[in-house]
Amino acid sequence: MARMLCVSICLVGCNPSSALRGLRESQSAHERYGESLRAAGLDSTAIGRDWLAASDSALRSALSLTLPAREVGIYTRTEARAVAYRIMLRDGERLTVRLRAEGLTARLFLDLFQVRADSTQPFALRATAESGTDSTANPGLLSLEWEATEDGTFLLRFQPELLRSGRFELTASTGPVLAFPVEGRDNAAIQSLFGVDRDGGRRAHHGIDIFAPRGTPVVAATDGVVRSISPNGLGGNVIWLSDERRGQTLYYAHLDRHAVAAGQRVRQGDTIGFVGNTGNARTTAPHLHFGIYRRPGGAIDPLRHVRLNTTRLPQLTADTLMIGREASPRAAATIRNGPADSGASVRRLDRGTRLQVMAANGSALRIQLDDGTAGYVEASAVRVITKN
Repeated sequence: MARMLCVSICLVGCNPSSALRGLRESQSAHERYGESLRAAGLDSTAIGRDWLAASDSALRSALSLTLPAREVGIYTRTEARAVAYRIMLRDGERLTVRLRAEGLTARLFLDLFQVRADSTQPFALRATAESGTDSTANPGLLSLEWEATEDGTFLLRFQPELLRSGRFELTASTGPVLAFPVEGRDNAAIQSLFGVDRDGGRRAHHGIDIFAPRGTPVVAATDGVVRSISPNGLGGNVIWLSDERRGQTLYYAHLDRHAVAAGQRVRQGDTIGFVGNTGNARTTAPHLHFGIYRRPGGAIDPLRHVRLNTTRLPQLTADTLMIGREASPRAAATIRNGPADSGASVRRLDRGTRLQVMAANGSALRIQLDDGTAGYVEASAVRVITKN
């Protein structure tokens, strides 16, 4: 069972009641663990200093990751390392991260930061998770989710506690924050988009149209309260559903008939009405006009909020037996900042350069050089160094 946002912390050799006294409740589990290292005096040791420094350096040198993504790798007790991945999220997308680790029981930290232009706070913490350490939880399974309310760049950082070794698999993907509002339909049913001209350009379309046979159930895209079902000239039979959690209102129009009353509280997936063509849609095929109105700002494009993500996790083709091994390029090779060919070049490697293989992602290997440089190289471009 995954543990979300676990706040318990203890460091072997320190007294929790004294080490944590006075710490802010708003601190993340990762920050509290760092404070416990300092309280125990471990920041004066080489490995303690390395762990604290790695937390920050990983964010400054984050690698590029295109979602969905899957990466398998190792973390080692002999080195205090962290890795951060730079990802892009758009308004209306929900990020879901799963990390499964194998090895000695270890506290594992996942933190999501948003990149800000303000240089006084370049990374704003948005979500955090810590693996459980008690007997009722799986200590090697983390789950982190975040709903984006604006387009932006985010950094996902993974770091294990000190003196632990193990293997991990990390997956990250995005999906819509809302359920698809017409039962049994999918993206193919969306045939008219936000912003297109209406009435000869006199107004813009403030929603998307989802076509389906008359009488197809229309469902609540989220938990909420029905604020109004009063008809109007444009929408005909309509429903205004308050999405209190996100500070917005969902608008359902052209319904054949209602299945709810004003003031009724509904759960995601409940049938609230049926597809029709009432209002100004009398001359068109039955469909649902679906809109989102946010406070403040008015109408926003609902497409990313409901469009189903049909992209599967990429296949892992790199040789995972190379993970944890020392290797070198077969010939001159390029380190990229991402596993895909589109990743920007970091530097060139000469044949024979020694590198440590830390993870595999698609057809690429995530590697680390002795000087701390990290990145990805094609697995076919390197070979394991055989020690005599």
